[in-house]
Amino acid sequence: MSIRAVFFDFGGVIMRTEYQSPRQRLAERFGMDYDDIDKIVFGSESALRASMGEIKEEAHWAEVLKRLKRPASEAKSFQDEFFGGDVIDRGLVEFIRSLRGKVYTGLISNAWSGLREFITKEKVIDVFDTAIISAEVGTIKPSARIYEVALEQAKVGASEAVFIDDVPVNIEACEKVGMRGILFKDPQESLDHLKRLLKN
Repeated sequence: MSIRAVFFDFGGVIMRTEYQSPRQRLAERFGMDYDDIDKIVFGSESALRASMGEIKEEAHWAEVLKRLKRPASEAKSFQDEFFGGDVIDRGLVEFIRSLRGKVYTGLISNAWSGLREFITKEKVIDVFDTAIISAEVGTIKPSARIYEVALEQAKVGASEAVFIDDVPVNIEACEKVGMRGILFKDPQESLDHLKRLLKN
């Protein structure tokens, strides 16, 4: 069965933490390890609720600053420093753009309410036919439902779709639905794998 749709994750695939030092410095300022501050931002209850669309992203950041005993007015500077080492892979974005018209291109991301605005501002959204953002659809990877929503929007069968993600459990989940999965580790390796699948 030939591939008719290719879906990509955002954080960890299209945008990656290439430089850990800004986040490390931020952690040290609060007397924490890198992993501790990472967990407060991404692994807390408010982070999960924001990913499910139960609260807005701003409410999550307010909760983060409350836990760190800092005023909510510092949210913007805190975010800027926390994400200071994150870089969008523009080469990968251009590759996805080159697929437009040949296959359906989509985004499947566990993300908060601000992602759509961010990828619009960064001129990334236009490379996708659709962007499935967990906060907007109310379900998160690795739930089967988020993949089903993506397939429904693309109007393709699971066996006609590929998903690229950097988290093993998300790849296992997409494969259970019947999609093909590529575990993202190295950008070139992952794209070579995808190109081979697209040739079949």
